Amino acid sequence: MDYQKILDQLVNKELKEYKVEANNAFEFQKTLRNYEKRQSITGKAQRGGSIIYTAVNSND
Repeated sequence: MDYQKILDQLVNKELKEYKVEANNAFEFQKTLRNYEKRQSITGKAQRGGSIIYTAVNSND
């Protein structure tokens, strides 16, 4: 999975949100920690361990 591309799409508002399942969370977090615009992305934990990521300035 190309998480770098997904993060770019979130920041550029090409994606409204991206859901990461618990079994992929560690790999996604590794990419997010090294992402230069990580302050522009926020995650909201869901029951069951999944996380929904959105752009910080998302008005939706």
